[in-house]
Amino acid sequence: HLLWSVDELKSRLQDPRLVLMDMRPPEAYSNGHIPGARSFDIFGISLIDTRPGPLEAFLWMIEHLIHAKGVNSDSTVVVYDDIAGMRSARLLWFLEFFGHDDVHVLNGGFNAWQSEGLPVTHEAATPRAGNFKMEPRLERLATIEDVRANLNSPSVVIVDTRSDGEYTGQVVRSARGGAIPGAVHLEWTNNLDSNGFFKSADELRKMYAERNIGPDKEVILHCQGAYRSAHTYLALRLIGYPNVRNYLGSWGEWGNRTDLPIEHPTKP
Repeated sequence: HLLWSVDELKSRLQDPRLVLMDMRPPEAYSNGHIPGARSFDIFGISLIDTRPGPLEAFLWMIEHLIHAKGVNSDSTVVVYDDIAGMRSARLLWFLEFFGHDDVHVLNGGFNAWQSEGLPVTHEAATPRAGNFKMEPRLERLATIEDVRANLNSPSVVIVDTRSDGEYTGQVVRSARGGAIPGAVHLEWTNNLDSNGFFKSADELRKMYAERNIGPDKEVILHCQGAYRSAHTYLALRLIGYPNVRNYLGSWGEWGNRTDLPIEHPTKP
């Protein structure tokens, strides 16, 4: 199961195979973190060119960073940020893409841990490099060519997880604002309840079904830099969708490529 509760993590804190990753900014980590957690802020590291050369170099870099944090092939990796947020979902996606299945997000994040009155520490452990090796599962990744080739495919749905303003093009974060033609818009924050926990599986199923984002489709997700879309990847994995891809370049790539089609939808 991809989500761990606070109780599950508490009961496994002493497990020697546990690798606990704190994805928040280093300042937040140094102000207090879950005992044994390693600080792993890779928020600023993203890719806006998914052609083969840059993609390979970027994935090598991410693999190296994960390796340096002490992840072994048999590690149980648990990831958290303040809530069940996009930073932790993004590392879960990377690890699943790299072929590491024993990875989980702390539901509710650090806030949930703190609200239970559980111990917090300022001590930082120095991890020894692990033996993690990536065996990429390319069916979990979408490149610019995958998106372009499937723009009009009835068996594929492209889901835009950005804000309303980005989707309609009022907020411009690349050379161009707007949307990938035909994309279905559902902002990633809809996956969560007001306390930063994932909504129930039934609620998630209903929400995606209402937008005709069904498990029978291949789902390609994007945002600006594949952070928010990683969160929706996790949401769809939680409800058993078999064929979900995260478009790593996202609008940071698509919006900068003036040779590619865009549209300017209006919100209903």
